Amino acid sequence: MTSGNISFIMATAVLASVSILQASEPIVHHVNSTRQSGMTSVRILLPDRLPGDGEPRLPVVYVLPVEAGDGTRWGDSLAEVQQHDLPNKHHTVFVFPTFSDLPWYADHAENTQLQQEAYLLQDVLPLVEHSNPVLKVREGRLLVGFSKSGWGAWSLLLRHPDVFYRAAAFDAPMMLDAPGQYGSGPIFGTVDNFRRYQVSNLLEQRATDLRKEPSRLLLIGKGNFQSDHVQVKDRMEALLIPHT
Repeated sequence: MTSGNISFIMATAVLASVSILQASEPIVHHVNSTRQSGMTSVRILLPDRLPGDGEPRLPVVYVLPVEAGDGTRWGDSLAEVQQHDLPNKHHTVFVFPTFSDLPWYADHAENTQLQQEAYLLQDVLPLVEHSNPVLKVREGRLLVGFSKSGWGAWSLLLRHPDVFYRAAAFDAPMMLDAPGQYGSGPIFGTVDNFRRYQVSNLLEQRATDLRKEPSRLLLIGKGNFQSDHVQVKDRMEALLIPHT
């Protein structure tokens, strides 16, 4: 799969504009993880045709939620992907994990049941990759998010560049420089812990390595956080980081 195809897949996951067929219903896994304060779920949308023996495994787009639990106040990403039949259009698996608390994709400094990053890496990814014919290398793991989950998509890739290949963020607070706003304070716990996940810090830390590869970070759309998108784009250009 070319880098252009992967970019298109991730962009259409957020901004698909033409309604076509309804995708099949998701496979739902209920997860009781010690890293979360309550029961969570992982919903998986598969294309109708799965690869046979000897055929290439499928890439996975992890569509990260912006709300706790099954909240859909800010939209229903699963319904959107189904409406546009993206699994079949791109022969790709789409995964929708939930989190028991407001997701910022970080591990709390002290609370062992508020370990969102570890939950995704150690519970969700193994579940998906054990039970489905998907790629088990970084090139097969793509992230997309909106607002705080856009921040999370970039933070996860920047913290784990060998695990995830590309991350797309739609209208996200990329230049957030302290915990507190948008419900972030209780998730990070401390300022020092927040700094470990701060996107602007991580871009500085990863700049040298990111310069060596084609674009792995995508900015898609801006509204409430237009200023953040402009600033992070300027930051990446100053650091010579390829981006889309």
